[in-house]
Amino acid sequence: MQRAVSRRRFLQSGAAFAAQLPFLRYLPPVSAAEAKVTPDIVRFAPEIEPLVRFLEETPRDRVVAETAYRIKRGKLSYQELVAALLLAGVRNIQPRPHVGYKFHGVLVVNSCHLAAIAGPDSDRWLPVLWAVDYFKSCQRQDEREGDWRMGPLEESAVPPPHRARQAFVEALERWDEPAADAAAAGFVRSAGVNEVFDVLFRYGARDYRSIGHKAIFVANAYRTLQVIGVRHAEPVVRSIAYALLNAYGEDPVRGDHLADRPWRRNQTLVRKIRSDWQAGRYDAGAVQDLTSALHDASWQDAADAVVAALNGGLSPAAVWDALFAASVELVFRQPGIIALHAVTTTNAIHQAYQLATAPETRALLLLQNASFLPLFRRSMAGRGPVAERRITTLMEAELPPITSVEDVFVGLRSDPERAVLRALSYLRHGDARSLIDAARRLVFLKANDPHDYKYSSAVLEDYYALKEPWASLFLAASVVKMCSADEPTSPLVERVRSVLG
Repeated sequence: MQRAVSRRRFLQSGAAFAAQLPFLRYLPPVSAAEAKVTPDIVRFAPEIEPLVRFLEETPRDRVVAETAYRIKRGKLSYQELVAALLLAGVRNIQPRPHVGYKFHGVLVVNSCHLAAIAGPDSDRWLPVLWAVDYFKSCQRQDEREGDWRMGPLEESAVPPPHRARQAFVEALERWDEPAADAAAAGFVRSAGVNEVFDVLFRYGARDYRSIGHKAIFVANAYRTLQVIGVRHAEPVVRSIAYALLNAYGEDPVRGDHLADRPWRRNQTLVRKIRSDWQAGRYDAGAVQDLTSALHDASWQDAADAVVAALNGGLSPAAVWDALFAASVELVFRQPGIIALHAVTTTNAIHQAYQLATAPETRALLLLQNASFLPLFRRSMAGRGPVAERRITTLMEAELPPITSVEDVFVGLRSDPERAVLRALSYLRHGDARSLIDAARRLVFLKANDPHDYKYSSAVLEDYYALKEPWASLFLAASVVKMCSADEPTSPLVERVRSVLG
């Protein structure tokens, strides 16, 4: 039987965000103007190195308090702190043995930034302070694993400007780490950052290893550089190249590994797409058909289905709606860590698709995303049963009478299907913005894991990319992995409160 939850109980459990975080008033507000994209405001000047060293060298039990003290005194800007976080991460955290785990100290920076700029001015520091604290945890883990640091560049190996792009692509194709490191630096020095990332967007989605973290790193790094300044690009791109070439002990050049098969097949398949594929119609019925086909398709059939849809005149926007729906359907079917990455990977590849300039790269990204979804489902099966729930059936589902956003966010973990139906009912009777705001506030208050920020930032951004009814279905199905109102408050919140309150 559905549990009745009063507004008072919800407020007590965590949604009364402003009341529970009064200590943030002691920090100066971050205006929307300061947080927006201004690439030239922070440069790799002498003043940034001491700040990076401050984050590297200050113990975890002091770093948040000392960072907050600098902010209060007006000695540290928002963009300086975000810049130092990213640079400290790429210099101190190795994307090995996995492009994930401790490397989330780097991957989560953009997600925290997205959460920060979407919140009210007075609260924008909390996600970034969370990222500061989490960086120290990841740094400590890296120290336990050997204390890796990005080494100096072999300058004699850097190719000349006219050869840099070709040398970088060739090194990536050969999976040649030393050559890619030197070529990455040469490419950044001789080309604009957009040209560099045009290559990286393509190779970020090349293989399924690391369950999407390679594509996520590329997209998040590009977006963070737009905030902190593209002059910081060289060490970031070197870190990306190192991450992309993590083959987990396999030989992608001479081997035939499942992680590489979609790339090989889809590079051929993409040539079968009609030349004017970017001009198509939006057909809600075709979106539903494609979403249904992706439910149990093989990785080959998924790519074939996208090619057939495009050749049948369906627009890329409609295909993306189906891919978004199919990704969140996996969370609905098994609310776990693997399915979560199907959503965040789709977010990252969609970002790459929007920014890539070559039509062939854009089409290839569509096919790679389609092929990855069945591979995520295959990985999920290794974690336990994958329920036969379908997101398309929610269109005709009988919904409980939920008209208060407070009722959506309690008990999310105990009954995923009920949680989704309650969210969908609210969206049909309320407004999406209030649900989105409540979800984000609970992340600020409850987040204990980088995926709380990564997942919520991806979902709450992608909602606006879909058309109805898919937007509401996507958002409703996503709530099963959001922070629940009845979870405990994050220890970091209590620590910041003790420092500032």
